[in-house]
Amino acid sequence: MDPGEKILGVEGGGTKTAWVLVESAGNELRILDQGKLPPSNFRLVTLDRLRTVFSELPKQIDRAGIFLAGCGPEDRPILSRLCAEIWPTAKIITGNDRDSGVAAALGNGEGIVVNAGSGSSVTGRRGGRIEKAGGWGHILGDAGGGYFLVIQALRFILREYDLRRGEVQFAAKILRALSLNNFDELVRWAQTADKMEIAMLAPTVFEAAAGGDTRVMEIIENGAQVLSEYTEAVASRLQMLAPKVVLQGGLFHRDSLYTHAFRRRLKKNLPDARVTTAERSPELGAAWLAGELGDQVTFQAKLSQNEIDDLAAAITEQRNPRSENLEKMSPRELVELFVEEEKFVHEALRGTIAELTRATEIGTESLRNGGRMFYVGAGSSGRIGVLDASEIPPTFGASPDLVQGMIAGGPTALYRSVEGAEDEESAGALAMNERGINNRDVVIGITASGRTPFVLSAIGRARSLGAKTILLTCNPARPQNTNVDLAINLPVGPELLTGSTRLKAGTATKVALNIISTGAMVALGKVRGNLMIDLHAASTKLRDRAVRVVAGVARCDYQSARNMLEACDWNLRAVVDKL
Repeated sequence: MDPGEKILGVEGGGTKTAWVLVESAGNELRILDQGKLPPSNFRLVTLDRLRTVFSELPKQIDRAGIFLAGCGPEDRPILSRLCAEIWPTAKIITGNDRDSGVAAALGNGEGIVVNAGSGSSVTGRRGGRIEKAGGWGHILGDAGGGYFLVIQALRFILREYDLRRGEVQFAAKILRALSLNNFDELVRWAQTADKMEIAMLAPTVFEAAAGGDTRVMEIIENGAQVLSEYTEAVASRLQMLAPKVVLQGGLFHRDSLYTHAFRRRLKKNLPDARVTTAERSPELGAAWLAGELGDQVTFQAKLSQNEIDDLAAAITEQRNPRSENLEKMSPRELVELFVEEEKFVHEALRGTIAELTRATEIGTESLRNGGRMFYVGAGSSGRIGVLDASEIPPTFGASPDLVQGMIAGGPTALYRSVEGAEDEESAGALAMNERGINNRDVVIGITASGRTPFVLSAIGRARSLGAKTILLTCNPARPQNTNVDLAINLPVGPELLTGSTRLKAGTATKVALNIISTGAMVALGKVRGNLMIDLHAASTKLRDRAVRVVAGVARCDYQSARNMLEACDWNLRAVVDKL
């Protein structure tokens, strides 16, 4: 491998595709970029889908290691041909995700790798011999993985409910995590949830176990026991009495509870095993294999000190001098300070009237020409965008397609943090392709700091597809190299709680989106005076509102207005148009 070569490592599974781009420099590999994309299990997705996902990966590379779950020896030539279409000049190796996982954990050495993420597997290597256990996929069990543990926990909840044994605390945690209200909703959710959605409940299971729920702890212990038995079986087949055992995957990295449970179980029958946690991720193992590297190679972090300092310089990350003694304030003082800080929201909005006017005009023009309006954000910004978009159909009787909210990490991120989702540049770009963005659409990127990779990448791809683009931020000091049709900077200043942009930044963002979407709907004729004339009268409250709208427009009594609506099957627009 020559110095300066760029190497792409890809590890694909049933819940995500993780990738890293590194550059060689002697015995050091510097991480240039990395990210996550949708799943790429070779058995579960089509070749066309793989081609779509891979097309979002870096193109200018010299080598690539592509390792996918479900890719057997007979599949490698097919995968290699597909990769050659994407990277025609690169040297490419392909394989199964077990290969990249073992490379990340063991390098060229011997030992046993225990992987516990959404699924699970155990792989041992001694000399040129490989032994495996587990890893059969979530449908057949993958005992010990996140999906397996959650399924056991859900079955436990429903069994306790059926037997009326009074288990409510853990059930309440699951309902809270999913933002559901009752068991019927839980059952309906489970019938349509995919592997990733179910496995994402694993932290809630571990939280209950750590909180002292003995029956949930039994589920954790049983999962650790299965993985321990697999490890012992692999060690026996390889005749390893004191193997190096490397733990890999989210369950071990995130939850020390699982690591401790596994160690206890393993020590009973394999007391001399040396248990450690993997330092490299599987995608780095893929890059390591592609570069044909030795064990002495080290990886340098992606962010330099200058880049870290640059992120810290954002106004949204600065401390607010007026709230430095927040914990010492009385409730009254705290409330007064919060209310006083809202003047900065008002000032920021007043200072951007011209930009908000132009944004409303751009949105109206796109919608009037048959286009759509998209809000794209991450974290609090994404939730605010989805909230505003979700209110358009009931308020204005518009199609849900007309204004759409998109959040990094997908629907799960609406009620629970999805780690690292905002940093996924390639996922932002792919999201624009998946929604079929075209030159009639307008895409509004929402990022308080003005730096969120998912959002900036989405805007860049939308612009390349011909859409109008608007960037909405609360950081006037952001880098000014983002190419958009319109930038709106709301200078609300540092938050009272440092970095918590759900506060002033969130309020200003919500008002700005209210203005843009409402202004566009008014311009499209969905309002009469200040009355909603396209609302769907789908509840008692909304029917009452519809009656009062008709009574006001027709200048008639309440019952007469109700009779007109009933005669038109509660179609408010039809009644108003006749008046």
